[in-house]
Amino acid sequence: MATLTATRPRTTPALLKHPATRKLAALALIAAVLVPLAVSHWPGTAWPGALTVDLTQPLTKVSDWIIDHRDSHPLFLYFFGYVSDAVVVSVRAVYLLLLALGWAGVTALGTLAAWRAAGARLALGTAAAFLACGLLGMWVPTMQTLALMVVAVLASVLVGALLGLAAGLSGRLDRVLRPVLDTMQVLPAFAYLLPVVLVFGIGVPAAVLATVVYAAPPMARLTALGLRGADKEVLEAVDSLGATARQRLLTARIPLARKELLLGLNQTIMMALSMAVIASVIGAGGLGDRVYQALASVDVGAALAAGIPIVLLAVVLDRVTGAAGAGVPHVRRALAAGALAAVAVVALAGRLAGRLDWPEAWTVHIAEPVNRVVDWMTSHLYSGVPVIGGTAEWAGHFTTWVLDPVRSALLWLPWWSVLLIVAALAWLIGTWRTALTATLAMAAIGVLGVWKPSMDTLSQVLAAVAVTLVVGFATGIAAARSDRFERLLRPVLDVFQTMPQFVYLIPVVALFGVGRAPAVAAAVVYALPAVVRITTQGLRQVDPAALESARSLGATPGQQLRQVQLPLARPALLLAVNQGVVLVLAVVIIGGLVGSGALGYSVVFGLAQGDLATGLVAGLAIVCLGLMLDRVTQPTGRRAGKGA
Repeated sequence: MATLTATRPRTTPALLKHPATRKLAALALIAAVLVPLAVSHWPGTAWPGALTVDLTQPLTKVSDWIIDHRDSHPLFLYFFGYVSDAVVVSVRAVYLLLLALGWAGVTALGTLAAWRAAGARLALGTAAAFLACGLLGMWVPTMQTLALMVVAVLASVLVGALLGLAAGLSGRLDRVLRPVLDTMQVLPAFAYLLPVVLVFGIGVPAAVLATVVYAAPPMARLTALGLRGADKEVLEAVDSLGATARQRLLTARIPLARKELLLGLNQTIMMALSMAVIASVIGAGGLGDRVYQALASVDVGAALAAGIPIVLLAVVLDRVTGAAGAGVPHVRRALAAGALAAVAVVALAGRLAGRLDWPEAWTVHIAEPVNRVVDWMTSHLYSGVPVIGGTAEWAGHFTTWVLDPVRSALLWLPWWSVLLIVAALAWLIGTWRTALTATLAMAAIGVLGVWKPSMDTLSQVLAAVAVTLVVGFATGIAAARSDRFERLLRPVLDVFQTMPQFVYLIPVVALFGVGRAPAVAAAVVYALPAVVRITTQGLRQVDPAALESARSLGATPGQQLRQVQLPLARPALLLAVNQGVVLVLAVVIIGGLVGSGALGYSVVFGLAQGDLATGLVAGLAIVCLGLMLDRVTQPTGRRAGKGA
């Protein structure tokens, strides 16, 4: 008893001095002043109508003005018009070039590029991927997507490299650009569609420019990182030789940043492919349009036939650019020149033989067999399965027992309590600036008048994140503790991480139909690889000396995990949570295409019906929701590392 009494005076002051306690106390003091005022002026749990700003009329006026003046205003005639024409001409030129090469020439050229970058094994895989696109009857849509990709990637790399160059050479510009790039990277892809549609209308220019805006930030960030992280000793040596600033940049900084530049290229290509597929909603055409049309009619077979080439393109592009980043040429230049000549011969032979188009006789139609399988699943797996129940029952139970209660709880909470919870979480994990940003973002959702659909979207995000973290942490821990399991898991995660977001909707529609539960399932599968990888890496990087010390004290493997590895890996685990939340939100929003409702449906409705005001308001709410979720889950250490 005496020991307990002696200990208490030391424990209580320590608890009071803890930063988290001080933050919560300060927030409680602020709430004690503001909450009574808010309740007295705006009673009720829903967001007060008096604090809502109806943007429908002004946005409609802006939209109408833009539509009315697209063909007459100088801004559109002499700037946006030229940009649009340049995009159309560029995409058409690349597309016609691909068609002129023919299926044999394009396949040979892709195989040569893979051979030059990564060797014979990947070259064979590339050839097989292109041939599979033809066999599935998707050669022309694949070329359409590839043409759009080429133009979008070149523009993204150019814009990203210029921004990264400026940020890498100027500390002031780097500080200005960093929060902008941070925000752009956490926004769901859907949020980029409506603004470009408003300016450029439905079609290829809007799709390409939305892709550029979405895909340029990683190139900019990694370019700046590479330039600013160049070896100072090498730069000093170059300075001592009397090099000018331009010579220092071209002969030292850029060569030293080669690894980061190629990684930026890889990330830009993957994000551009993902966005190019999503941009089918606004008239991009190609493979994404085939998937979109098939999903709209719940034709899983047709969606899969178009989805497989998307996955193959993603895997090939990821592997080729990743191998190029290693910097080891696999083919000598003389041999590569000979192979290029062979490609020209193959393309010329195809043109002379009149075999530019993929032969119809070589096409394998998988839509009908796949739909028969789906029909069988509907009859035998959707419901009535003994003991475990069917997939439709799982989706229904998940909706009834998880999604509905979470949504009801969020709508039951008073609006001011939601703001307080957001502020508390953001302040505990970050700074007061983080908390203020998150709270203002959440309040902006209410001001926009979409509080209820935003709570619906948030309920789906929270449910998906909970499942993702439980499964992801468990899998990551298992992979960190078993090298064999980690090796078996690696290729699966590689494929999952390269698949565009759109593709994840195909299998869940086949298994679960349409609704909120399938959208959550797709979000879980999309976010899992990142959570598993970050968790595994964080646990493996724990100081071996700490583990050895715990073992020497007789700690069991479970105790080592709970008391040593997990606490020391906390920054990595928080980063896993942050990435899981951001990735889940991206797919939950796209789930509006398969009946998830809420904000995603409003965006789809606005795009489909031309109601840009409704779509833009929902898009702004998505931006605010993404910003809030990122700030609430972004640890101070990471933010400090970014310099924000």
